[in-house]
Amino acid sequence: MPENIKIGFIGAGVMGKAIINGLLKSNFVNKDNIIASEITEELAKKVSDETGIKAISNNRELVKASDVIILSTKPFIIKDVLEEIKENLTGEKILVSIAAGINTSFIEEIIRKEPPVIRVMPNTPAVVEEGMSAVSRGKYATDKQVELIMQIFSNVGRCIEVQEKHINAVTGISGSGPAFIYLIIEALADGGVKLGLPKKTAIELAAQTTLGAAKMVLETGKHPSILKDEVTTPGGCTIAGLAVMEDNGVRAALSKTVQETAKTAAELCNK
Repeated sequence: MPENIKIGFIGAGVMGKAIINGLLKSNFVNKDNIIASEITEELAKKVSDETGIKAISNNRELVKASDVIILSTKPFIIKDVLEEIKENLTGEKILVSIAAGINTSFIEEIIRKEPPVIRVMPNTPAVVEEGMSAVSRGKYATDKQVELIMQIFSNVGRCIEVQEKHINAVTGISGSGPAFIYLIIEALADGGVKLGLPKKTAIELAAQTTLGAAKMVLETGKHPSILKDEVTTPGGCTIAGLAVMEDNGVRAALSKTVQETAKTAAELCNK
């Protein structure tokens, strides 16, 4: 990474702060090299107090001070933010958008010039350096610039490059996915509580099991169905539980959840 690169976050909500805290925790960048902007001085102070970084309420000043600008605002205000900052964007900067449903072409049309635009779909586990980010390049982004952005996001978890046409599907799986997994963990724990386990114990059991199962998929390279079958014995308790899940449409519900989330993400760009 270029020495002393300055990373600016326009918007430091849940996702923005997750990435900021993950970068600080990984020691990838010094806190003095991260700056954030918020819509009011009060919110900026709150961000500064919570993260230790410099935070201001002036987007234009942030752009001037940053080499990489990460747009982490709500999708419906992206256009206004771009109109505000476009005169301060220069070709040597990199503009990164993590806003759901906003295509790179939409951004390029507004700024009508360089800098290069790169789209990233991260997720909140970035705060514990276990995030999953997918990167899509805009028209003017070079391999070197994409490599830099992937290096930044790889410090808060895993990072892959995908074609932009797939980014809404990514949103459905990993972007919104943590919320779906939390619901599954909660449901598993509730089942344990109903059987008499203390809630804290049940949540730990469910969460660690989810973590362990995920690591098995990633580290063994085995298909999930193979790993599932390895836990399942004829006439055993696991197959009995799996039968209940199939009878109640859990597989179909999760698949439809991803599809509906991706559909909503795509619709955001048209609003």
